[in-house]
Parts: sequence; C-alpha cells; structure tokens
Amino acid sequence: MADFNALIEGYRRFRANGWAQERERWEELASGQSPKVMVVACSDSRVDPVRIFDSNPGEIFVVRNVANLVPPYEPDMHHHGVSAALEFAVSQLRVEEVIVMGHGACGGCAAALTDQFVGAEPGEGGFIARWIDLLDPARERVLARHEGFTPEAFRDMELESVRVSLGNLRTFPWVADREAEGALKLRGAFFAIADGVLHLLDEAEGAFRPA
Repeated sequence: MADFNALIEGYRRFRANGWAQERERWEELASGQSPKVMVVACSDSRVDPVRIFDSNPGEIFVVRNVANLVPPYEPDMHHHGVSAALEFAVSQLRVEEVIVMGHGACGGCAAALTDQFVGAEPGEGGFIARWIDLLDPARERVLARHEGFTPEAFRDMELESVRVSLGNLRTFPWVADREAEGALKLRGAFFAIADGVLHLLDEAEGAFRPA
C-alpha cells in the first residue's frame, strides 16, 4: 500500500512523464476549466471516477464523500461542502450532466443499514452517523424488502443511496430548473468493485443495467 514517500515518487513520475508529455494541455487548463460533467462519488479509495471513466484532467468535476450522498437543499447559511460544489458546477461551470455513482462494498451504506454509529460522539463515528442519516428512509425501505442483513440487502442499500441522492438533487431549485429546461441531465450509476462492471440507472424502469 502507498505511503507518503510512495506518493512523492508517483508525483516525480507524473512530473517526468504525464505532465511533460501533455504540457500544452496543462498550460491550457491553467487558464480555466470547462468540464461538461460532474460526478458525485464515494470517498472510498477503490472507486476513483477519473480511473473508472478513463478521463483526462479537466474533463470531469468530481466531488467525493462518504456513501456518495447529496444532501437536500437547505439554505440555512451553515457550511455545506457538497451543496457548494454542486452550486459551483451547475451555476458557474454550467455542467451539462451530473452523475451520482454508488459502488459495491460501500462502508458508509453498510453503516447506514446496520445503524453502526448510532449514538456515537464526534471522533468515534458521530460525524459519520449524522451524515449517513440521510439514508434513514432508504434503510426502512431496504429492511422492508429483505429479511436481515443479507448480501442482497447491502447491495440494495448501495443502489438506494444513488436514488436518494438523485432525489435530493432535484430539491435544489437551480438544478430542477435546468433539468426542466433540458439543459441538465441527472444520471445514476453503480460500479461493482468485484467484477469491475459499471451499471446505469434507468429511472423510468427503476433498474440498474450494465453500461
């Protein structure tokens, strides 16, 4: 596993190869960015959207957090990292698509399903618990469909996290307006770590199918 020294060695390889070979591209990006797609993904180290989509620098605007969640629209003047990034991508960068990408073996979804951190203090899971309580309604739906914490239930919860975030996206007025105008497309996706297959959500049917 990579430690800090390994990261520095990786930077040196990048500097000597990737950056040097695409210097004109990097110089162009230094003057600004204009990605067409925003991806909301999980912070999990195994699911880097840039690698999964084989993207180049400047092509996708990425926000990552525990369980790839988008909170609902809450204009309460508190600190909202995901909402701020969404506002910047939609209102300033004018992205044309927002993809919410869940993944298999998601620890955040597993914690939400099992109430792992309920009652925990900050530093001991409390921040995690407060965040993943966004999935409480989904948890009830999943448990109603399954008997116990089966592998199928955990997978169902991972898929539900995508649906929850898509629903919350549409509570932002400027997201809903642009989608209604046809200027913004919202998409759900799921990456299965075990087999490396990307699934896309057909919202009309409510099902995820291989891309």
